[in-house]
Amino acid sequence: QERGTRWRRLPADRQALLVLAHLRGGHTYAQLAAGFGVGIATVYRYVTEAVEVLTAVAPDLATAVRTAAQKAFVILDGTLLPIDRIAADRPYYSGKHKKHGMNVQVLADPFGRLLWASAALPGSVHDSWRLLRKLRCSTTRITDLVKAVLALHLATSS
Repeated sequence: QERGTRWRRLPADRQALLVLAHLRGGHTYAQLAAGFGVGIATVYRYVTEAVEVLTAVAPDLATAVRTAAQKAFVILDGTLLPIDRIAADRPYYSGKHKKHGMNVQVLADPFGRLLWASAALPGSVHDSWRLLRKLRCSTTRITDLVKAVLALHLATSS
């Protein structure tokens, strides 16, 4: 989709690298801004745009179930993704992990390839899968980030 801007601070390949550094390494916007020589607002905009695009192509549950029906079995597991504390932090505290976070459930095929990821749940709902354990973000963005990573994973595994 065309974004309607006349120019960009970074070319598309550097924007993609910036977003991957955020998703994979959990680098803060300030760290990315310094490393790529752009402003924090620019980093925020690039990450948000990329996550929106990737979220749009992530498979829904119905697609995952159709894919799962062709497999011998699938694996359902979950992981606690760390978040910054918020005012209403009690539902987000995981007693098991002794930190604040949100839990995401995933379906994977027998080879560990992701098929689907759920919407994020408060951290008091727990499990132990380790996807994105370095990433820290707000509770409102974590579902879209997980779907973006799922879309990237599916694109690279096929």
